[in-house]
This record gives sequence, C-alpha cells and structure tokens, in this order.
Amino acid sequence: MDASNDRSAPTRVGVVGAGIVGLAVARRLLQLRPGSEVTVYEKESSVGVHQTGHNSGVVHAGLYYPRDSLKATLCRRGVGLLRDYCHDRAIPYVECGKTVVAVTAEEVPRLRDIEDRARHNGVPGLRRLDPSEIRELEPHVTGVAGLHSPTTAIVDFVAVARAYAEDVVAAGGTLRLGTAVERIDRSGDLVHVHADGGRATFDRLVICAGLQSDRVAMLAGDDAEPAIVPFRGEYLTVRPERTHLVRGLVYPVPDPRYPFLGVHFTRRVDGGLDVGPNAVLAGAREGYRRSSLRPRELAETLAWPGFRHLARQHWRMGATEMRGSLSRRAFVAAARRYVPELAVADIDGRHAGVRAQALDRDGSLVDDFRISRLGPVTAVRNAPSPGATSSLAIAEHLCEGIL
Repeated sequence: MDASNDRSAPTRVGVVGAGIVGLAVARRLLQLRPGSEVTVYEKESSVGVHQTGHNSGVVHAGLYYPRDSLKATLCRRGVGLLRDYCHDRAIPYVECGKTVVAVTAEEVPRLRDIEDRARHNGVPGLRRLDPSEIRELEPHVTGVAGLHSPTTAIVDFVAVARAYAEDVVAAGGTLRLGTAVERIDRSGDLVHVHADGGRATFDRLVICAGLQSDRVAMLAGDDAEPAIVPFRGEYLTVRPERTHLVRGLVYPVPDPRYPFLGVHFTRRVDGGLDVGPNAVLAGAREGYRRSSLRPRELAETLAWPGFRHLARQHWRMGATEMRGSLSRRAFVAAARRYVPELAVADIDGRHAGVRAQALDRDGSLVDDFRISRLGPVTAVRNAPSPGATSSLAIAEHLCEGIL
C-alpha cells in the first residue's frame, strides 16, 4: 500500500541520531509520506560527527559478507543507490578498486572462499590475480595471490550525510541539533521523547544512535543485549610524496575470528593514503584519543559479561593490537608485509575512529545488522561496516516496517 494514501499511517515520526543511517531513514520517511512530521534528534551541533565522520570512506562492494545475509543484501542494494545519489548530487565518488592480497599460501584457501562468497552475493567484475598480476595493478605490493574488485569505491561520507540532511529539511523535516534525548516513554501506540527540557509525542520512533545505540534503546525498554563496546581504530597517514606506493585499496585476507582486523591501505578522495586501522579498547565511547577516558563508561564496558568472555578468549590478539598502537615501528612492520618499501619515515601523522562493536552476553561479536522492534519503536542495535555504504538500503528496509 502507498503510505501517502493511507490515512491510518503514522504522521509523526522521531529519529534519534543524525549519523548517516539516521538521516537516510528520515529522508526515506519523507519520501514515502510527504507532509508528515519527521524530527531528527542529535546531541552534537552538526551531523555525521562520530562513526560517519571517522570511518575509512570506503564504499564496499560486498565481498566478505555471508551468503544471503542481511549485510550482503543491503550492501549490494545500497552501493547502487549510493553511487547514483552521489552522481545526482555531484559528490565525488571514485571507483579506485580494491585488491585483497594473500601474503602466504595458507591464506589462499580463505581468499578463494571470499571470491566464492562475493560471486554469490553478486559483486561484479571480480578477477583472480597471480603475483605478477598483483604487480600490474599495484606495483609496490607483494603477495602470492590476490582478488581484485574494480567497483569498490571511496567517498566522503560526511558530505553524503550533509546532503541527506539538506534533503530532510527541504522536504519539511526538522533537525534538532545539540539536543540529547534524556527519556523515552511509551504509552499504547504513542512514544513520548523528552529532550532539552521539553516533550514531543510521536506515532513512531526510530533509534539510530550508533555508539550510544544500546543506551538509547534501553531508554525505550529494550534489552541490554547486545551491549556496545567501543574499539578505537587508529590510522597512520602516509606523507604526500609517498602516496604513490598504493594506487587503490589494498586489504588483507581477513581472519574469520577477527574480520575487522588486519592492515589496510586506504585511499582518500582528497588524494591521501592511510594505513590501518588497528583495534584497541577505547576508554570512552567517543574516545578518539589515547588520553580519552570516561571512568563510568569504561567501568560499564569492563563489567559487561560479554567483554570479560571476549578478553579471556582473545587477550593475545588484544596485546598485539595494543603493541601496534603504542609503537609506530610495529605498526609499519605489519604493513610492510604488503608494501615492503614502506618505512617509518613515510608516516607523518595519525587519526582515529571508534567502532561501535555490538557484543552479546556470551562474548560473541555481533557481525550482521541487528534491529529490534518494540511496538512503535524501532531500534538499530548494530549497523557495522558496511553501514555507511548501505545507508539508503537500510532506510528502505527499516521504513517498510514503520509506514
């Protein structure tokens, strides 16, 4: 049914979070029901401040995700929507391509598994590479085998989020920046949001709160599980005169136990080149610096049973990641497995993001998208990479159950 012609469809919808997913949802709601009242709450003074503004900028093609998973489906749908959107809005979108590199013979079977999964997911243009073919694409990269994805791209996701926000306002939506949600009450089919000393009533509420997603969902009566555990991912910046060492994107064959770890070489739309990220426990949910510490937030992380299970099982990997964080030399040494010419002197800075890693009570890393529906409230409890790539498709998926 067309929601715009359904008098019973909700006309007042609140969205918590003005990251790229929350803004995409607000935009989609206004497309489906023009003239409805859509209000976006954001505690920061601008949009896309946290995960949206601190990610790799990679538009993923869908190589790694389990066959027919929600991640795979929404990524493949989302990348096409995002590419077209960027073209329409004149936002630079560069298909620089990605080469996944196996550096040992032991990694080759896993590389083949990635290829099989990617072909099943419909990733176009894939090509297997031998060592000489790797060198043709990436002259400074070494490996025993590779897989090239020519449609993997890079974009400025903050620019995309700002464009979404412009669309929301142009369609009559309201952005309430600098407004933190303090309380959420549900009474029957209505939701009351308390923020900035006032109260607003909505027919539906969508929570897309990223690093705060578990906390805000619990305000609406959702469970504590999964909890968000913040991991800081640190990137090293390569000096401009050495960015020629990598032409596109160079990724490792992921360890299935730690799919988001491993050395990555990432081009930026501004021409820069980053190496990273690693992953170390952050001292705060928005802890972008090593010195960032919020004792209460750290205590909550350490008290979560899932984190204790994770730490006991994987403390060696945690120690390795911490060593890379504290030692630039160790970080570069890991990267030299792929680009032997890279030297410590080629690095001229670092920056970081924080990954909102959802963790179940038993210590399991939540890898797929996870969404809770609590009567009139929809809570996005986990939207990891490729969340930004998939933002427009996530919005379509969520809004099917809202309007």
